Amino acid sequence: MKFTEITRKKVVNRLNNIALELEVFFVQLLAQIPSHTLRKTVYRLFGIKIGKGSTVHMGAVFYDPKNIVIGDDTIVGEQAVLDGRDKLAIGNHVALATGVMIYNSDHDLNDPNFKAVIAPVKIDDYVFIGPRAIILPGVQIGKGAVVGAGAVVTKDVPPYAIVGGVPAKIIGERKNKNLQYKLGRARLFR
Repeated sequence: MKFTEITRKKVVNRLNNIALELEVFFVQLLAQIPSHTLRKTVYRLFGIKIGKGSTVHMGAVFYDPKNIVIGDDTIVGEQAVLDGRDKLAIGNHVALATGVMIYNSDHDLNDPNFKAVIAPVKIDDYVFIGPRAIILPGVQIGKGAVVGAGAVVTKDVPPYAIVGGVPAKIIGERKNKNLQYKLGRARLFR
């Protein structure tokens, strides 16, 4: 490759990154609007797919919104971080508590260039993720599973399992396997 071709690729990459950062910045500003309906409309304009009856509370942070899909009747708590640098699929009737962080990009600690490692995250229906829990790249959380507050999930979680700790380990199992509940309406000013 010629020097000018390499330079051109770097410039295009830099401009794309700046455009994405501006998009993320505007989405974060709009996350402070105290109206669920208006926020959902704005999020959808930026490419987030949000299902019927779902709510994203104020202060949510999104990385690359176009890869994020949120199912029906799902609640995303205040100050949640949802990473869309790869596909992030959140199912129906999912409750993400305050401060939950879901990442699908990380770094290879053994790579001499500290390169990014990107992997999708999938959260199945009826999952509850407690406050300040962290979900790392490549994880799937099975239907009806519960992630305890402050847990760091580094591996897949089986359906109906209850996990907690750092790193998260199975600490119990949900007894009810016939989940049919609705999460209800969102709070007005969250």
